[in-house]
Amino acid sequence: MSTPWPELDYFGWRDTCSALHLYLQVAGKYRLAHTPWVNHSWHATFYVTPRGLTSSLIPDGPGIEILFDLHEHQVVGTAGDGHTASFPLRPMTVAEFHTDFCGLVSDLGGSPKFDGQPNELPNPVPFTKDHRDRPYDRDAVRRYHRALVSIDRVFKTFRTSFLGKCSPVHLFWGSFDMAVTRFSGRRAPLHGGGIPALPDDVAQEAYDREVSSAGFWPGGGGIEYPAFYAYAYPAPDGFRFAPVQPDAAFWHEGMSEFILPYDAVQAAEDGDAALLAFLQSTYEAAADLGQWDRDLLECRRGRPSIVRPTDALTNPDTR
Repeated sequence: MSTPWPELDYFGWRDTCSALHLYLQVAGKYRLAHTPWVNHSWHATFYVTPRGLTSSLIPDGPGIEILFDLHEHQVVGTAGDGHTASFPLRPMTVAEFHTDFCGLVSDLGGSPKFDGQPNELPNPVPFTKDHRDRPYDRDAVRRYHRALVSIDRVFKTFRTSFLGKCSPVHLFWGSFDMAVTRFSGRRAPLHGGGIPALPDDVAQEAYDREVSSAGFWPGGGGIEYPAFYAYAYPAPDGFRFAPVQPDAAFWHEGMSEFILPYDAVQAAEDGDAALLAFLQSTYEAAADLGQWDRDLLECRRGRPSIVRPTDALTNPDTR
């Protein structure tokens, strides 16, 4: 039987990971160009499915969904009129992927018009000019997807114990992180921007409310191993010194976030419980130090087939 927390060797699949990130950026920029803006860029994200990552329905042409099938290793487009088109994920250049992707959208009756520059990467190379040969490690991609399925399960469980505004569990193709974010309901100070290859107004809109956010990176961007993260914006006084769980979690000074290495979850006797402890303890630190109205915002963690009791507002049980 396969473990729900597969081993992830970032250095072993780093180049494939970078390639998959850029391929998702191409598809993400297409979705971004054709989808009305939703708060905090939620309209541009991808979602985990049993087979890979989906864009959900994009309002272009007859309506188009893009699926990165990480089991059969292909990009599959499905149109609202029933037509499908696909091409294989394989060793290729980003420019080749861009050409194949635009052809797929055209075949489905869509308009492949979108910005051709990557976001949130230093020194971005336009998609059509990126001719570097990139590998494609099928086994590593499958392990990454299996990890995402487990992460999606735990993040969604964590999400159930919050009554306030909360993001979907989704993957941002810009920074290539899977995230879930809770909101206090209060406005936040204007964000300073400065994120590489991302307009300041996008970052400022994303952080215009107080947040406690957690997520997962496969590696890169200052963390050369797969890891979970948690941060608050604005970070309340004393946040970095808050006690968090499990023992493997720590405050990363350079990134100003709590970090939990994926390996600690993968090696834990109960990986789900270890990750839930990290999510809950970092949120509680942000909420308590930030003086969130927890009685109003929280409820008992959801259980299958059991309606949330009406007294959960005043008697939250997140065990």
